[in-house]
Amino acid sequence: MRIILKIIIAALLFSVAIQAPARADLEEVASGLLSKSYGDKIQATEAIAATGDARAILLLETLLAGDLYAVKDTDRLVYHKSATGGVQVTDILTDEDLGDLKSGDLTKIRINNRMRGLIKDLLGRLTLLNEDPLLRLKAADAVFKSRPVEMIVPMGDALAAETDTAVAAAMRRALAALNFVHGDTPEVQGEALLILQEETDPEVRSLLSAEANRLAAIENPLPEIQALATAIDQALAKVEEKLAMLGIVENVFQGISLGSVLLLAAIGLAITFGVMGVINMAHGEMVMIGAYTTYVVQELCRNFAPELLTFSLIAAIPAAFIVAGLCGIAIERSIIRFLYGRPLETLLATWGLSLILQQFVRTIFGPTNKEVSSPDWLSGTWEITGGLALTYNRIAIIFFAAAVLIMLMMVLRKTSFGLQMRAVTQNRKMGASMGIRTGWVDAMTFGLGSGVAGMAGVALSQIDNVSPNLGQAYIIDSFMVVVFGGVGNLWGTLVGALSLGITNKFLEPYTGAVLAKILVLVFIILFIQKRPRGLFALKGRAVEN
Repeated sequence: MRIILKIIIAALLFSVAIQAPARADLEEVASGLLSKSYGDKIQATEAIAATGDARAILLLETLLAGDLYAVKDTDRLVYHKSATGGVQVTDILTDEDLGDLKSGDLTKIRINNRMRGLIKDLLGRLTLLNEDPLLRLKAADAVFKSRPVEMIVPMGDALAAETDTAVAAAMRRALAALNFVHGDTPEVQGEALLILQEETDPEVRSLLSAEANRLAAIENPLPEIQALATAIDQALAKVEEKLAMLGIVENVFQGISLGSVLLLAAIGLAITFGVMGVINMAHGEMVMIGAYTTYVVQELCRNFAPELLTFSLIAAIPAAFIVAGLCGIAIERSIIRFLYGRPLETLLATWGLSLILQQFVRTIFGPTNKEVSSPDWLSGTWEITGGLALTYNRIAIIFFAAAVLIMLMMVLRKTSFGLQMRAVTQNRKMGASMGIRTGWVDAMTFGLGSGVAGMAGVALSQIDNVSPNLGQAYIIDSFMVVVFGGVGNLWGTLVGALSLGITNKFLEPYTGAVLAKILVLVFIILFIQKRPRGLFALKGRAVEN
């Protein structure tokens, strides 16, 4: 046991002995920054970077930013933040809080332009060789954007030592950009061009386009310059072609995302319209109620259980379904059930109801937009490649819409309530004669459709403003989806939502958002002239003899 203890103590002493020189070296060479000679400061700056100490990056960044100070009559280097009556000072090497000092007790460490260039070069080298691959990746991207000529050699050395595939690719792109911009000969630029033309990044396109324009402005160019200009044009065409393909993929994704939003907003309407034949203009307000329920749940978590704030969006889904569903049942029992068979009157009644609900929400929550924050796991983007990035919240909405559709289909196909609802849809009188309580089915169906709309409000709170007018932006689109796909048919609603969403996204770059919606509306009007029942016709009481 004593032998093991001695070995452990010896190992600890050896570790301290190894680390002590590096710590002492940094503190010793950093004192050279206190000199009034810029030559001494330059030597000290180079020596700081050569120590390899992890604190060297912070020290050089602070020096470059002009935030490095020395405490008078001492050798301590500090940085500070303004405080009442003085400055709050922290030792940059030991991270020790020195308390509040008067500004007269500090002397600023000044640098000149030569030192600034040197520090930028040294920071680039240190960051490219950092142990954290994320920092190396950010450094490579920064070099690609700024393209300083002094980074050619450090970038080549870092690329030769890099083992991470993603970081190596970013470094290779940055080095190619450096050689392309600062290459001494057309041959060097041509080799860099072979690497750049394989990229799918708008910034690469901008780089090539700028160089192509510069060469095109040269009068009487040499043959090698003409050859390079031709190569750049060919490379630019390849990059444009790849970006165009990625643009199509992105439009499809955005179209599916918009279609998923329309599906969530319209699927509840398809149920109520298909079963009861009710033109519910207040359906958008059920979406709004779901969004405000999300806001309330998030505020409750923020004020009473901050540790659960990350999961507030998940908790809001069943809450929004219940709240909106109960509102739907109350509307059906108090208003809708007295207006069956009179579609124009239900339209007017529900339109008036939508105005009442909007004003009711304004009275409680105010007319301004409410913020519903996204959890960490829904924030950010998934960057597949330089020219294609997909946002996590849109991806989540697509999967959420698919889950809601599957859930509804299971309810309709696998439950007794679904069987009764389908029976009432196909033949209400026959269903009533078989003992089905059609009034109860109507109320539950309206509640189900409203509850689904409430869940749509949860999803929309992540991509749109939560306001009293939230539902109005989607009610017309929802009716278009339902009519186009086929009244009461879930598959038709799915196909209709995705078709309209993708069509909108492909039209918008050419026509604009407003004209795209108008063209889609004109198409649907012409379509229902040929197929009044939509893509997938479903026999219901509206077409019974």
